[in-house]
Amino acid sequence: LADPAIDAVVLATPHSLHAGQIIAAARAGKHVFAEKPFALSLRDARAAVRACAENELTLAIGYNWRFQPALQEIKRMLGDGGRLGKLLHIEGNFCGPSAYRFEREHWRQSREEGPAGGMTGRGVHLVDAMICLAGRIESLVAQSSRAVRDFGLDDTTSMLFRFEGGATGYLGTVIATAETRRLQVFGANGWAETGDVEHLNTWQLKVCTIDRDNLHLHRRPQIMTFPETSTERAELEHFAHAAMARRALATADGDEVHGVAVLEAILGSAQDGTRVRVA
Repeated sequence: LADPAIDAVVLATPHSLHAGQIIAAARAGKHVFAEKPFALSLRDARAAVRACAENELTLAIGYNWRFQPALQEIKRMLGDGGRLGKLLHIEGNFCGPSAYRFEREHWRQSREEGPAGGMTGRGVHLVDAMICLAGRIESLVAQSSRAVRDFGLDDTTSMLFRFEGGATGYLGTVIATAETRRLQVFGANGWAETGDVEHLNTWQLKVCTIDRDNLHLHRRPQIMTFPETSTERAELEHFAHAAMARRALATADGDEVHGVAVLEAILGSAQDGTRVRVA
């Protein structure tokens, strides 16, 4: 941080360190790209954003699903004039064998670093993708439990969302099973689905729409493919261009802070299963 030749830093550190390290970097005059999750509390997220804003520095969070061409295509398809029409429901899973990869002493098995099971390591990607497509989340109900190992994180976590725009959503993350990433969006004219077992592949997109002239016709989905894209490179280039222009990315009222508010609400709801309004 004391090196004047360094303009920006990338944080890939334990989750609980992110907010404090962002603030320290901002005070040293460095732009910051932080891996997800942004922070573990809304208070910390707001403090980190404030530190960067006060020093006119760019802060970005590593949600690379936004740079998937398939996700960008889904966003173009939604809405009254879009191929899928009005968004009704969105759901997804981000699962894998994370619970088996780390032993008891590893920080990734700490419930303080990974509250609500796979949410900090996996599920927050889906939360951000859903916010990108469906807008802010109004309320949610969550459940989380551990059934496989006798230590570490919960292995099965799921939740139901109500979005401010009226759509509903479901998210599940299981960290004691095989790899899968799936996001499916349902509109008034049809549905679209994307995902793969590989996180950084360029995903295909399956699209199936209603034939209004023959509502009894069971159409097969069409498959859309896209040019190979490195989502990690795309997000870092986006950050670099914004930093060179001193343009804000993560802001006090932006999706990144809202995502932390959603995570905080998930943690609260998972304790007793009650529906929680997102701050």
